[in-house]
Amino acid sequence: MHGYKTGNDDDEVTAAPGGLLDLLQVAAVVVDSYGHIGLWSPEAEQLLGYRAEEALGRRTDELLVSPDNLQRARQVFAQVRSGARWAGVFPMQHKDGTERPVEFRTMRLHDRDGRIHLLSLVTDATTVRRVERDLALSHSLVQQTPVGIGVFDNDLRWVGVNPALERINGLPEDAVLGHRVAEMLPDLDAEVIESRMRLVLASGKPLLDQMTVGRTPRDTEDRAYSESYHRIEDAEGRVLGLAMSIIDVSERQQAAAEISQAREHLSVIADAGARIGTTLDLQQTARELADVAVPQLADLAAVDVLEAVVAHGTTTAVTGDAQAEFRALAVAAGYLTDAIHAADPVGELATYSSTRIITQCVREARPILVERVDSAMMRRIARDSHAAQTLRVAGVHSYLAVPLVARGEVLGTLSLYRTINTRPFDEQDRILASELAARAAICVDNARLYGRERTAALTLQRSLLPRTPVNHEGLDIAVRYLPALSEVGGDWYDVLPLSRGRTGLIVGDVMGKGVQAAAIMGQLSTATRALARLDPSPAELLGHLDDIAGSLGDAIATCVYAVCDPRRGTCEMSSAGHLPPVLIRPDGSADLLDIPGGVPLGVGGVPFGTMEVELPPDSLLALYTDGLIENRTEPIDTGLETMTRLLQSTRQSLERTSDMLLGSLRPEPDDDVALLLARTRD
Repeated sequence: MHGYKTGNDDDEVTAAPGGLLDLLQVAAVVVDSYGHIGLWSPEAEQLLGYRAEEALGRRTDELLVSPDNLQRARQVFAQVRSGARWAGVFPMQHKDGTERPVEFRTMRLHDRDGRIHLLSLVTDATTVRRVERDLALSHSLVQQTPVGIGVFDNDLRWVGVNPALERINGLPEDAVLGHRVAEMLPDLDAEVIESRMRLVLASGKPLLDQMTVGRTPRDTEDRAYSESYHRIEDAEGRVLGLAMSIIDVSERQQAAAEISQAREHLSVIADAGARIGTTLDLQQTARELADVAVPQLADLAAVDVLEAVVAHGTTTAVTGDAQAEFRALAVAAGYLTDAIHAADPVGELATYSSTRIITQCVREARPILVERVDSAMMRRIARDSHAAQTLRVAGVHSYLAVPLVARGEVLGTLSLYRTINTRPFDEQDRILASELAARAAICVDNARLYGRERTAALTLQRSLLPRTPVNHEGLDIAVRYLPALSEVGGDWYDVLPLSRGRTGLIVGDVMGKGVQAAAIMGQLSTATRALARLDPSPAELLGHLDDIAGSLGDAIATCVYAVCDPRRGTCEMSSAGHLPPVLIRPDGSADLLDIPGGVPLGVGGVPFGTMEVELPPDSLLALYTDGLIENRTEPIDTGLETMTRLLQSTRQSLERTSDMLLGSLRPEPDDDVALLLARTRD
């Protein structure tokens, strides 16, 4: 490292003195040719303990040399007196009787009369060794450390650079000495660097680990540097300049950025696991996927599913030059933008040629990354020229299409766009998007399979339920079946004409969901119709159904069967573990008909009880399944009370009353609902 001046003085004569000599406390002693002390400096007193009046005129060998070293001292004296210089360490005797190692620089002097005198510059040898070690250590550290070190004067100009900083700067020391940072490194933020320097010079407080991003002449791209600034002061506190240490932390920053990106990716995946697939609804699942993708991964996202998956629940491979039909299910943007209008409108069908990126994506079942979108590529991405212009104006510059693949079948695509995020999609984004799409595709496929099964179950359910019954003798009848929004179950109703003007009414509920429950319901419904022709009592009919249910494996069902006889004005009924029917009498009073005995069909071994009630004209009988009144947040008694109150408060037709009950109690049921209302008339 080079030396440097302090302050702003260009005149070295008037520059402030350094402090090194003060640190060494160099003493001056002059003796004549006979060895008598003629001059004795204050530093000599500090070094050897004798005051000037005690030392002047005394012989040095008698005052300062022990008997053991006397001969050697006289030899050195004779050597110097003869004109030779001598330098070295000699043990001198202190006033307190101890010996001190003293380093000498001796030379011969002549006065104007030609007499010889000897000048000795002396200092404590221990102090000299310590300073030498410190200097050697400092030099080794500065020269060999991989940390760049620069020294600046108070004008913020370089006065020293170590080899490590030469490598970092890409410039030799001679090229930067006397210059400021901005003059030699214009691609660094010199204004910020010098403001930090001035702050440290003014306050004396170091600044540690300050980040700067830029490039030096050796760099071809920006790199990251960590800098620490320290003010340099002498022993008396005078400011000599500034030292700056620099470390290239580009790799550390890159590693930190990769770790941060990995954490962000894991966060997106975790978020996807929590937010995608909350229902088995295909469109809802697609919306959840699009919402998760923005803004963490893209500025705009669209989910398009093959039409065969949406319409039929099947998958059809796209091959060769064939076109592909997609149904747009979801579009989401991370901010307000017209680009969202360039995507296919949700719910609409779109047909794309084989050259389109989205078609290529499902045909090849692999992600397609377009790092930079040019005009030609935009025409392969946008649905038409108007949409291409909208995307271009919105700033779309990078595009990524990822297939939705589940169980080896391609279901659709996730399309991702970047606009305000200036970083183009890269390989890490492709990996993240593929992981996101793979997780979402399973949910989409589950929704597809569920939808297909639900459609089959609902079709079977509706085919097995009777047609809207006509009014029977002495009875007005209304029925409703409302499938659950999630899974179709095994609820059913039936109206059976019997002999002597009587009518059989039944409402039941098979435990379980899906096609199996609907199939069991069909068998029990068919058996009920066949048994009713034999005109058994309600208890006998339920006994036969119990035997049939027991033969169907694990089938369990509840039901209530009522035989209404308007001519007699009575109703006989039995229940297999079903909810009690509600009877509204002509005067408006209400009864929950608690039918004795009876366990669900399929349990077996328990006889069914019978109840007979009067049904005068204008009586209303309501049979229903638990989907109408059950609510997970309230006791079932609350639902029963509400339904009873609603039935008491209305005198509308049975059709309107049925709609009113469903609208009030279960507008969006999470379980199947079967409802049968019968009103007696004259």
